[in-house]
Amino acid sequence: MRRVLQTLLCSALVVLCATSVGVQSATVDSAQLLRDLETLSSDEMEGRLPGTPGGAKARAYILRRYKEAGIQPIGDSYERPFAFQGRGDSSDQRGVNIIGVVRGRREPGRFIVLTAHYDHLGVRNGQIFNGADDNASGVAAILAIAARASADKPEHSLVFAALDAEESGLHGARAFLRDPPVARDAIVMNVNLDMVARDANNVLYASGTFHSPFLKAYLKDVARPPVTLRLGHDATKTTDDDWTEDSDHFPFHQAGIPFIYFGVEDEAQHHKATDDAETVTKAFFVGATNTILAAVRKFDANLEAISARR
Repeated sequence: MRRVLQTLLCSALVVLCATSVGVQSATVDSAQLLRDLETLSSDEMEGRLPGTPGGAKARAYILRRYKEAGIQPIGDSYERPFAFQGRGDSSDQRGVNIIGVVRGRREPGRFIVLTAHYDHLGVRNGQIFNGADDNASGVAAILAIAARASADKPEHSLVFAALDAEESGLHGARAFLRDPPVARDAIVMNVNLDMVARDANNVLYASGTFHSPFLKAYLKDVARPPVTLRLGHDATKTTDDDWTEDSDHFPFHQAGIPFIYFGVEDEAQHHKATDDAETVTKAFFVGATNTILAAVRKFDANLEAISARR
């Protein structure tokens, strides 16, 4: 089994991350954030392919962390099973979304849905594709954001959805919208996190304002050190590198729900066996998570105005 991070090294990196982002702006628990990333992208999870023992281990870990982060189930269970057909496979496969909520203190009947897929590519030719950036990072980040939201209580409700089977065709997001856990017309927007932990230049992208220009105003001044936040990768008519259809925000877009997709340009290690916890840029990851938290807080504070512009 690959050794992920030694305790002393992790402690030193946490200190570095806290120093880099500054004490007052480091509003997520950076130590827990890194532990969640390391655990979900460890060899024990076997690449988190849907329907495998590794996928089940990842799901069990996420369920435990949902409870610890203060995320409540919607109904009787966090788990929402669904059937899907993979690319080039006519047989039914099974996926499981993990969905819960932090209720708003002022208007709990309006929702922001935060999504991050927890599946990855599994084991191929004897190599484990651990998917640290893609997308253990997004799941770890929504857990950190949920813990802060549970402590600070948003004005509106936040749904946290760890989605399955993204890699095989966005099936978890499609299943979410086929049978939404809350009324679809009460979902004001989607914030999707997919690959937020590795960028040598500390650049995080927020994609989606081409389709919903009114969201630009709420992304000003949310970047937290060492992150530079840029808008883009969504203008279909002006660029070939359009991320609109590339992750779980796309089914929300198709349903007419505004989205912001946070992600990085990481072609060098995208879907490579080297996408491990050891190779992410940890100070950036902490800063990116704090940036996304700040954006979610801004969206929450202005959700009535956002709803009126849909």
